[in-house]
Amino acid sequence: HKHTQRHTNTHTQRHTNTHTQTHSYTHTFTHTHTHSHTNTFTHTHSHTNTHRDTQTHTHTHTETHSHTHTHTHTETHSHTQTHTHTHTHTHTQRHTHTHKHTHTVKLPKEITVIDPAGNTYYHWLFIITIPVMYNWTLIIARACFEELQTEYVHYWFIVDFVCDMVYIADMIFRTRTGGNTHTHTHTHTHTDDRNIPVAGLNMMLEFFQRTETRTNYPNALRISNLVMYIVIIIHWNACLYYSFSKAIGFGSDRFVYPDPKDPEFGRLVRKYAYSMYWSTLTLTTIGETPPPVENSEYIFVVTDFLVGVLIFATIVGNVGSMITNMNAARADFQARIDAIKQYMSFRKVTKDLEKRVIKWFDFLWTNKKAVDEREVLKYLPDKLRAEIAINVHLDTLKKVSTHVRIFADCEAGLLVELVLKLQPQVYSPGDYICKKGDIGREMYIIKEGKLAVVADDGVTQFVVLSDGSYFGEISILAIKGSKAGNRRTANIRSIGYSDLFCLSKDDLMEALKEYPDAKALLEEKGRQILMKDGLLDLEVAAQGPDPKEIEEKVERMTSTLDILQTRYARLLAEHEATHSKLKHRVTRLERKLPLPPRRPDDLTE
Repeated sequence: HKHTQRHTNTHTQRHTNTHTQTHSYTHTFTHTHTHSHTNTFTHTHSHTNTHRDTQTHTHTHTETHSHTHTHTHTETHSHTQTHTHTHTHTHTQRHTHTHKHTHTVKLPKEITVIDPAGNTYYHWLFIITIPVMYNWTLIIARACFEELQTEYVHYWFIVDFVCDMVYIADMIFRTRTGGNTHTHTHTHTHTDDRNIPVAGLNMMLEFFQRTETRTNYPNALRISNLVMYIVIIIHWNACLYYSFSKAIGFGSDRFVYPDPKDPEFGRLVRKYAYSMYWSTLTLTTIGETPPPVENSEYIFVVTDFLVGVLIFATIVGNVGSMITNMNAARADFQARIDAIKQYMSFRKVTKDLEKRVIKWFDFLWTNKKAVDEREVLKYLPDKLRAEIAINVHLDTLKKVSTHVRIFADCEAGLLVELVLKLQPQVYSPGDYICKKGDIGREMYIIKEGKLAVVADDGVTQFVVLSDGSYFGEISILAIKGSKAGNRRTANIRSIGYSDLFCLSKDDLMEALKEYPDAKALLEEKGRQILMKDGLLDLEVAAQGPDPKEIEEKVERMTSTLDILQTRYARLLAEHEATHSKLKHRVTRLERKLPLPPRRPDDLTE
């Protein structure tokens, strides 16, 4: 609220001197036109009576019409000169009094919502897992072993208080947990009326599941979790055995726990160790324990044996599954090797070639190149696959992007498409990547290894290509007028084991379908490179489209049209068959339905 009072006093003195000179000239022109018209009407009437007196009456009527038109034109010329001198002196005094009252209204603060898929939520699950593990392990031990509760009561009070504070903080944390990472004024609350132990157990299991997803060693984590669950069950069974022995009476028979009055069995550590030992032998069924004596003891042992059988079956099943998963990649790889060996043995392949094949497989497994990248990454969206491919092959792509002239300045989307279509290939020592005269259907990029451009004898080396080098980029474009055509012009051989990237012509053309401008740009760059190297025949390039190419396109269109006609004929036949079946079915239904009774009107007609 703001209140303002203003007082203003103004004193003004003004002196004005004005001098005016006026010169006026007036010219008047007047033109008058008068038109007059007079009409006279005379009527004479004579009357004679019987006395022969004649009376004459005359009436005269005169009408005069006069029209006057006057035109006056006046022209006035005036010239005025005015000189004004004004002197003004103003003195103003202003007094302002302002009273301001401010009331601040606080808007509700936005509540930050915690993303359940984020790191904050995951770390909180780890924090809440600690008191949950404490409750599920030590609470029952404190309830069964009295010495554990009474001798450390102060420590338990502190630990219980801290755990309770963590649970209260978890309730508040859950009210701030939502379904996304944005900030809202309303949150999605995950809390409900479940009791804390069950809710805590679910959160602990959720923590283990998320850890298994995040870790790079899921099998080791699964084995650790399995061992932890078994130990907790054995621990609970040990506590129940001690309480059961206490209820029957310590040392009453050979089945229960010995009498604690004996100094050897009176210590807390011995009580827990003896109970754990008995529980482990019973649940794992791998040792002998004292036989029960009373009926209740028999029931207790039978129950333990049933639980032990379930635990043993769980251990065997889970461990076997984990071992199978751990060796799944090796088993699949070994199956491929065995299949190749059987084929080579059946086809009588030479021993030298067989050794080269086995060494090639061994190199793949040793250098962890046996995984099919496309098969592993096929479940990811294209953007993530492209990011992974770029991240994995970043060093090679940096070298290539600065050297491959034909792909310089291309669209980013096209480059991403080409990265996704790169296929890794591994060559053994002495393998030919290409030979002179071969049809070029792929271009190659060297990731690791060395290649040699050799003579026809395969020994003489002209050039050695290393990491980041490339070849065959012009042949996959099939530019018209190229003197080399789509044939290889050199022999390239692997010196050692070489890891290459291969881009096929079909994959390149498939990617260029969505980028027609980029295709024209690539072809133009290819022509420039060929002209620079003197490998382009300008006369052939200027002839226009190749008749063979047009003929091939027409043949492809014809074959495609034949396929479409075949499919159309098949669909038409299926439609007619379906129509015929429906017609027969309707006819059968009409025969089964009774005819409606005729109305009297119909009979009359």
